[in-house]
Amino acid sequence: MTIRAYGAATHLRGLPYGLVLVVLLILISGCANRPGSPTIPVPASEQSAAPVRIGNEATVASAPAAARESAPEEPFDPFSKPGEAGIDEYDPWEPLNTKVFEFNRQVDRWILKPVARAYNFIMPDPLQIGVSNFFYNLRATPRLVNNVLQGKVKGAGIEVGRFLVNTTIGLAGFIDVAERLDLNTPEENLGQTLAFYGVPPGPYVVVPLMPPFTVRDLAGYVGDIFLNPIHWLVLPIIEVDAIPSVVPHSNRLTTSLILITAKVTDVVNDRSLNLEKYQGVEEATLDLYSAVRNAYLQKRSKAIQE
Repeated sequence: MTIRAYGAATHLRGLPYGLVLVVLLILISGCANRPGSPTIPVPASEQSAAPVRIGNEATVASAPAAARESAPEEPFDPFSKPGEAGIDEYDPWEPLNTKVFEFNRQVDRWILKPVARAYNFIMPDPLQIGVSNFFYNLRATPRLVNNVLQGKVKGAGIEVGRFLVNTTIGLAGFIDVAERLDLNTPEENLGQTLAFYGVPPGPYVVVPLMPPFTVRDLAGYVGDIFLNPIHWLVLPIIEVDAIPSVVPHSNRLTTSLILITAKVTDVVNDRSLNLEKYQGVEEATLDLYSAVRNAYLQKRSKAIQE
């Protein structure tokens, strides 16, 4: 059996197209675990959960994730001083990170935010919530696998129950019926699994058009893309010769267009759900870079401890 990563030079006739495409799909393929809004300079929870609009409180956790946890024991304070809560803010690449962070802010200011406002004008809130529920449901398999890898049997069972209920009764996940049945569990991703097995976080890193990461979480983010069977059974960016896919392996243009469209929709939808909240954070924070870094590292520390 031969396995090829989608876009590998050995599997594409045009080398320049192949190299560009594989990088593009790794950065924007939208069904991995999310973190939330990739282009805005606020820490997104790793792959957003079902959203409920959260007022104007100044917090940098994404609204979908906040809704999933519905009653967090202790909200993360984006204004807390660096180093609070015992968080080791290892940021040796800060000079470069701040430049990328500012680039992301400008992309958000001039492109993503205006598009999100237009989208918000057209799309009613219930439909936006349904779209986010749908994308969250598509990411069920990586969450399930990471629960299993961490030995969280109950969490794995809840993820299976959530997926079955929401996919059937919830109309392919658009309606979060499982939430009403109290089928909730902390969201698990490969970054947390690596931490569970003792892999150190490494430096804090800001990537263009992406949420913040540590090196460990960035590796986990990419890994979760490959853990999602959608990417090798439906829209194959990973090609397994012995396993057919819904979109044929040879039809790479169709796969690319669908993945790009899905990711853009997910990002714009999430940004639309958080227009007021992110605006409040930006206006109320003097050192936004440090606040985002601190809040992200606190949130990841709590997620790992859970």
